[in-house]
Amino acid sequence: MDSESTSTPPPFTTLGIVGTGAMGRGIAQLAAQAGLDVMLFDVKEGAVQEAKAFINGLWQRSVEKQRINAEQAQHYSERLIEASELAALAPCDIVVEAIVEKLEAKQGLFGDLEAILSQQAVLATNTSSLSVTAIAAACQHPERVIGFHFFNPVPLMKIAEVIPGLRTTDEVTQRVNALGQSMGHFTAQTTDTPGFLVNHAGRAFGTEALRLLGESVADPATIDRIMVDQGGFRMGPFTLLDLTGLDVSHAVMESVYHQYYEEARFRPSPLTRQRLAAGLLGRKTGEGFYRYEEGKQQMPDEPVIKPTSPCPVWISQEDPESARALTALVNAAGWPLETGTQPTEQALCLLTPFGEDATSCSLRQGLNAKQCVAVDMLAGLDKRRSLMATPITHSTFIQAAQNLLNHDGTPVSTLQDSNGFVLQRIIACIVNVGADIAQQGVAEPTTIDRAVELGLGYPFGPLRMGDHYGATRIMTILTNLLEATGDPRYRPSPWLRRRAALKMSLTVAK
Repeated sequence: MDSESTSTPPPFTTLGIVGTGAMGRGIAQLAAQAGLDVMLFDVKEGAVQEAKAFINGLWQRSVEKQRINAEQAQHYSERLIEASELAALAPCDIVVEAIVEKLEAKQGLFGDLEAILSQQAVLATNTSSLSVTAIAAACQHPERVIGFHFFNPVPLMKIAEVIPGLRTTDEVTQRVNALGQSMGHFTAQTTDTPGFLVNHAGRAFGTEALRLLGESVADPATIDRIMVDQGGFRMGPFTLLDLTGLDVSHAVMESVYHQYYEEARFRPSPLTRQRLAAGLLGRKTGEGFYRYEEGKQQMPDEPVIKPTSPCPVWISQEDPESARALTALVNAAGWPLETGTQPTEQALCLLTPFGEDATSCSLRQGLNAKQCVAVDMLAGLDKRRSLMATPITHSTFIQAAQNLLNHDGTPVSTLQDSNGFVLQRIIACIVNVGADIAQQGVAEPTTIDRAVELGLGYPFGPLRMGDHYGATRIMTILTNLLEATGDPRYRPSPWLRRRAALKMSLTVAK
């Protein structure tokens, strides 16, 4: 093997930025801190000076907080160079565009840059939704075009997606990967598919929550509380939609859905289109799924649980692990426990379905649905407990279940009857989408998980999440949802199905 084929591609030394808004500024800051000269260009008069002042202000605050010294701040500042015209970017060996998200605009810019830069220079796009291959198609040298997608705020979101187009060379990919790592970010190399990796993986969280809302299973506050307390997410899906803004979120939902030719797993909800038309965008307009007063979210109080006297409790033994946990809870509460194979007429019957509703679960077990309440056991009983009753469950048994589950002060959420509860449905859909991303070869399993943890802030990446809750259990939830609804949205990915059958980790490729 000759030395040329094994040599390390040269690092970049001079990086150009076209577009000095929030994304361009963040990329420029990281590049200067990584030791590159950074040339800034923007068609808007005064924009470059504003960007430089903003970045220098950040470094000055870092000096005041003793994160860097004054000499470092001065060195960083000296690396920021204003380009008075596009032609001034000629010395750059890589240019990153962060302009308007329109295909024609990006293609036109890259066409202009090809006439300015050397043939060895790399053209990188920070696009979040456009095809890198399509952008490159208008270039004379598409092999040097690549996606280099950062997340806002760039310095804090420690991830950059590296997206080769179909004609991008391996050398360009290697060099951009190395550049992203030198800037202190995890680089997630992904194929040029709609939504790339992070936005692709994030499709299930919001869309399934909206589906639950559309079915009147629970209100936004209840769904959010469950996903934060039981699921361990930093924020619930409706808080996130309000934070992002429906004008942004709805457009992304529709874009990914249509780019995948109406793939059911990504189906948007009519609720967001309606709310978008009403101007209920979220925090930015003062009202979305929640109201905001002086920027503060107005979260409704939890429903009050009316006290009741203890009654006998009978627990389904279909899932032994869940039955043991509920038995321990009943004993800790001091309520009488029935242990017969069938309950008496006075007993509260607790069921533990996965992907099933309380109605089907009670009838399948030959129980009186008027006595039955289902409890979500996917995440255990530690921080919040979720229950749902059949449409004919007597109110005395619902109130009894609420009091039993709340006996130690742990909050309780009461849902309308649903196949799979709130947590089960959203978790199963997240895992399934992640598994299908792995099946498609969009990225390596470890990259998928790390990218989602960094880019979306999930407690686990989707494949590790599947391992955490159990691939077999996730399969059960999805299979029951698919059978009950007939909706291909819930069809299990082959990646998940095979690994669950073989009792393999979802994070293992082979």
